[in-house]
Amino acid sequence: MKHAFSSFLTSAASPEQFPPSGPPEVAFLGRSNVGKSSLINALLAKKIAHVSSSPGRTRTINFIAVREKPETLAPYLLLADLPGYGYAKISREISAEWPKFIEPYLAERETLRLCVCLIDANVPAQKSDGQLIEWLQAHGRDLLLVATKADRLSANQLNKALAVIKREHQVERILPCSVKTKMGIAELWRKIWNAASR
Repeated sequence: MKHAFSSFLTSAASPEQFPPSGPPEVAFLGRSNVGKSSLINALLAKKIAHVSSSPGRTRTINFIAVREKPETLAPYLLLADLPGYGYAKISREISAEWPKFIEPYLAERETLRLCVCLIDANVPAQKSDGQLIEWLQAHGRDLLLVATKADRLSANQLNKALAVIKREHQVERILPCSVKTKMGIAELWRKIWNAASR
């Protein structure tokens, strides 16, 4: 990975607040507390996405600009940290918000090149994850499943968990990652660059 400089760009709670279309974008999606912000921070080697112990704190789409040099004005990549879903106390509120700005972003954003869908490797397959995957596939989005917190499982347990996820969600590829051990981080960057350069 070439050295990258990143900075928070903007938060959006409506399509009008999306940044102007420009560089390729990669969206990070997943259930609340699956580790989206932690994974973004691990990718950028910088604490830029807000990590909270309380699920569901991210209520906007948070855009992060990635530049080649700090003084470069125009970023060559945007990362989008989307609100989590599936947390009982707030899932109804977030579900009501999705059609307002999250669905338009995922369905209509021309510069969106890849949707990184995070699934906790330690948790059985969830219906809400399957619904998101099916929705993205129906809208023709390129997606990559990432199994987070993979370091908590033995190699044998992880292989079994990945096989179940593949079967339950009917996907061919899934990338195990760990923020703690950095497993899969370099491979995830490669897949992001490949998608962004298409």
